[in-house]
Amino acid sequence: MRAARYHGYGPADVLVIEDISEPHAGPGEVRIQAAAASVNAIDWKLRSGAFHNNFPVEFPAIPGRDAAGVVDEVGAGVDDVMIGDEVFGLGGVFGASAEHAVLSAWALVPDPWTLEQAAGAGLAVATAGRGLNALGDLSGRTLLIEGAAGGVGSAAVAMAVARGATVLGTASTGKHDFLRRLGALPTTYGDGLIERIRELAPKGVDAVLDAAASGSLADLVTIAGSAGRVVTVADAARASKLGVRHYYAENESAVLAEGAALGARGGYTPYLAAKYPLDKITEAHREAERGHTQGKIIVTL
Repeated sequence: MRAARYHGYGPADVLVIEDISEPHAGPGEVRIQAAAASVNAIDWKLRSGAFHNNFPVEFPAIPGRDAAGVVDEVGAGVDDVMIGDEVFGLGGVFGASAEHAVLSAWALVPDPWTLEQAAGAGLAVATAGRGLNALGDLSGRTLLIEGAAGGVGSAAVAMAVARGATVLGTASTGKHDFLRRLGALPTTYGDGLIERIRELAPKGVDAVLDAAASGSLADLVTIAGSAGRVVTVADAARASKLGVRHYYAENESAVLAEGAALGARGGYTPYLAAKYPLDKITEAHREAERGHTQGKIIVTL
């Protein structure tokens, strides 16, 4: 099968397309013939060597954690899907940017989504769900999401609205209409955020989810009133200094199913900022590294 791989740390140019052996589904796993895989910040950070002290990469490595496609192999103990089903989901930290990918958590693709849209949902929904779950019951509460227009942020907005929260979201001005369509009250990020939030929510904010790592975490604690009411899924370094809880996504099929159910009733559609064929994955990684992407970047296979 064809796959993107890199044999050492470096810029996006280290990515090459190679023919390699196909993976196979183990117990509790499924293999898909992938239609598309998403490009996430963790992918280029691992490739660049930014995490090499804490998370060394075993080379050669296939970038990508989440993908969507058609199940073509079912591992022992799996009884909720069958060959031919369309699913999206997560595998290991590596392995998704290939013609076949193995998933350990998945959900059926809802009818309103294309497979390409579904490819942008897996890690976004898993990360958003982990952060929101850590904040507890959101019904009737006011939630601020920093970085609300990105892949994780937009999934978090849709999921939080469905859970009954009043959502405020930060994004650049050009993305405010997008946030309104998701059900959030938008504002800009950066200097003056505390004052802007006080104007939008004079009774205060009950909880904050940081999906941006924009350097605002101290201000977010001030807005929430305490570090215990703030969760970040993006800024581990500052979180440890401020006493803010930090979470990574976990491979939880139940959270993916929540996103799929929301998609089935029209409450969430993954927004694709750009898509590239596998041969152009270098360009996809470069775009991801520039940041400030609205929605998700995917690679088609």
